[in-house]
Amino acid sequence: MITLNVNIDHIATIRNARGGTEPDPVTSAMLAELAGATGIVSHLREDRRHIKDRDVLLLREMIQTKFDLEMAANPEIIEIALKLKPDLVTIVPEKRQELTTEGGLNVRNNRDTLRKLCQDMHSKDIEVSLFVDPDEMQIEESLIIGADMIELHTGAYANAKGEKAKNLELNLLLAAATFAHNSGLKVAAGHGLNYYNTQNICKIPYIKELSIGHSIIARATYTGIEKAVKEMLDIIHLNTPKSI
Repeated sequence: MITLNVNIDHIATIRNARGGTEPDPVTSAMLAELAGATGIVSHLREDRRHIKDRDVLLLREMIQTKFDLEMAANPEIIEIALKLKPDLVTIVPEKRQELTTEGGLNVRNNRDTLRKLCQDMHSKDIEVSLFVDPDEMQIEESLIIGADMIELHTGAYANAKGEKAKNLELNLLLAAATFAHNSGLKVAAGHGLNYYNTQNICKIPYIKELSIGHSIIARATYTGIEKAVKEMLDIIHLNTPKSI
């Protein structure tokens, strides 16, 4: 069965809008776990625009499932991760001016940095996932430098207009997931997934984890986070083929 990792960054975005302490992303993470989430994701950005150092310290202490620290290959953040020892780090590209992550890593162009990062994380028993586009070259490079997992960037699929364009992106994701699995890599997927477009992603063989944040937090403003998580889990469970 495909598992759901809930990204709680935007709880911190709301908190930071007033510079106060509410809503607390750590409390939200606990509620997401109680609702059935099998992992919590938070992105400690270089500019600290949402999640803060205090948050990741408390999340590491409190999370009972899996803690996935999303991060750039930035020396300061790498040092924090090695001390924090999350269960998994997901390495993403990061630009200060972007609203959200805009695409996958160029693994080939950063091979030496990422290989060293994998070695350092593995020395602390931390798994490494690389956030990549559905591109066989980038997946092969991920394997070469020692990653344990890839997270397929589903943004192009989420943003595609019309059935033909969406099917094209789904076929690319299917080919990429198959290639990664056959290469020995674990496969996750995420970015831009919501309560309408996640169904098709669930039907792709070999994807074992979904990382979803914004749409769940947005729905939680109407329903509460526990109901929002449960509704997403219902979609995943109903649309995952029984053989997967």
